[in-house]
Amino acid sequence: MTGSRLMARSTRVGVEGTGSYGAGIKRFLQRHDVIVIEVDRPNRQDRRRNGKSDELDAIEAARAALSRRAEGVAKTGDGDVEAIRALLVARRSARDVRIKYLNQIRHLGFTAPETIREQFRDVSRERLAKTAAALRPNPKSDTVVYATKLAIQTLGRRVVALDADRARLDELLEQLVRRTAPTLREVYGVGTYTAAVLLVAAGDNPERLKSEAAFAHMCGVAPLKASTGKSKRMKVNPGGNRQANHALWRIVLTRMGNDERTRKYVARRTADGRPTREIMRILKRYVAREVYPHLINR
Repeated sequence: MTGSRLMARSTRVGVEGTGSYGAGIKRFLQRHDVIVIEVDRPNRQDRRRNGKSDELDAIEAARAALSRRAEGVAKTGDGDVEAIRALLVARRSARDVRIKYLNQIRHLGFTAPETIREQFRDVSRERLAKTAAALRPNPKSDTVVYATKLAIQTLGRRVVALDADRARLDELLEQLVRRTAPTLREVYGVGTYTAAVLLVAAGDNPERLKSEAAFAHMCGVAPLKASTGKSKRMKVNPGGNRQANHALWRIVLTRMGNDERTRKYVARRTADGRPTREIMRILKRYVAREVYPHLINR
């Protein structure tokens, strides 16, 4: 079936992987006013039973969309939030590589000849990269000393360059976050990075999140029933957007350390016998309810 005939007969299309390999077809359908539904990968038991092919996957995606088994509208990915998502990818990469380089500098310093080891003995982590980058390897010196200094200097300069890149990324992130959701940063404990992560979770079309309960469920902070027999209890949701969940966790951690109301609440719940894990789960649910209006009303 051609694309034009498909769009003439369809208003809802299920697409798997709209944030990765399905992004192209998602954008094409959305440009033609077709509602794109994000569907999960086919059931593994069905795959073992019926086999795997593109045709079977397409049929399963269509069934999931038409039966309303899958109801999540895909993100549009065509505005400032998509730009924020791209910047976060580069920022996380810079952070991970920076940690790796610093660890390598520290290890080389531990195993280096005595003259180099003394230079790095009491150097703090904050000064480590600049100290390494400032080394002046002398090719006329001992081969091991020269090679070790050159290696440490190279790693140090890489870290300094990464710091400059991250500063440039953070500056643009700050501008985009304030332009996209001006009031989100006013929520206690929300910084530029956590605000950016929450915005990416909501997407450029946050109206797809029908309620704050839907947003909490997407973030994995809506409690799940885990009752059995006479035991009535709730458990932490292991699913949802884990990056958004971590952003809420960071907000809660900030409040537990600095917000007087939160500290009193934690003390009261602890006295009731609640474990810290459960208290933080409850607080993340409260924070999700608080930030939801700032994400929706842009």
